[in-house]
Amino acid sequence: MTGTAGTWRVGILFSRSGITSVTESEHFYGTALAIEEINAAGGVLGRQIEPIAYDPGSDPEAFRSLARKLLTEDDVNVIFGCSMSGSRKAVLPIVERYNGLLWYPSIYEGFEYSENVLYTGATLNQNTFALADFILQRYGPRVFMAGSDYIYPHESNRVMRDLLECKGGKIVEEQYVPLDADERRMRRLMDDIEKAAPDAVFSTVIGRCAQILYRLYAEAGIDRTRRPIASLTLAEGEIRVIGAEHCTGHVLAAPYLATVDSGENQRFVGELARRFGDRTTATMWSQTAYTQVHLFARALEKAGTLDTFRLGQAALEVDYASPEGRMMFDQENRHVWSTPRIGIANATGQFDIAWQSQAPIRPDPYLASSRFEEPWL
Repeated sequence: MTGTAGTWRVGILFSRSGITSVTESEHFYGTALAIEEINAAGGVLGRQIEPIAYDPGSDPEAFRSLARKLLTEDDVNVIFGCSMSGSRKAVLPIVERYNGLLWYPSIYEGFEYSENVLYTGATLNQNTFALADFILQRYGPRVFMAGSDYIYPHESNRVMRDLLECKGGKIVEEQYVPLDADERRMRRLMDDIEKAAPDAVFSTVIGRCAQILYRLYAEAGIDRTRRPIASLTLAEGEIRVIGAEHCTGHVLAAPYLATVDSGENQRFVGELARRFGDRTTATMWSQTAYTQVHLFARALEKAGTLDTFRLGQAALEVDYASPEGRMMFDQENRHVWSTPRIGIANATGQFDIAWQSQAPIRPDPYLASSRFEEPWL
């Protein structure tokens, strides 16, 4: 399958609307920028990349039906898409049934492997392990867990609980809210956080609910330099929506922060702003989506075909000097080596990097070899 007029046709499935529109729009812009750069440089093997893009509106069933449409009607077998685990789980059986290849750019809970997926977001050993140590050492042992009620928060919290408790931490309470929770429900959660008075909140609340939670936390007047929300998902784009003044002091564990000090990152940040202006910002969501397209182009140049098996095998043999740092796939589990970082939000809406790994960390999606007792900081 090559598309029309000798192009390389690919599918894009990111939500530009719905509860995860901020995050997934950033995925979309990173993907679009990479495709435009590759095409401007002559494409791959002399052929342009031709994207076919749909907006699933943050609805897993729409993801499923649009993935089927791409694979059966649009002459596509490579898809860049999905952010939430629910949408990935909805798409996975379709991709496997029609032997497509999904490039998945989001952090996620791990415990999955498919020959039809390449996973380019961080797994739990590449963000949660370091964050657990950071919370305990910087803020204290009493942690409140808050999450959205779906797969990723439940699994992330399960691992974080084990990490904290085996190192002397205590979970004072654990709560989940619906993905579409209204402000009244979020105020009840905030009331419970205030009553528990934890040293830190570990939040896996996402989307619009997260935006409400951070605003309510600011309204409560809690000293965020001493008792912050620590997250795996609060990136620079969402801070812009919430307001930087409401987010200073909060903590993010992520493989990429826009303040990474490298020439490649400075170029990426500048190009993203030049191309899309105020509509987007450099975040882990846009960067990972951007990087996976460049990995795809290198794999495609090596394989010379969009055949799922041959392209997937070629992807395991390439690397890319990304804005995050050097990235490559682990040949055993099809996830990327990644560089853990921890940032503290500042008044400009960016993150001051408080800690970062000295080298990329091997992905361990099944937590089969990582040892919880081993210090990370």
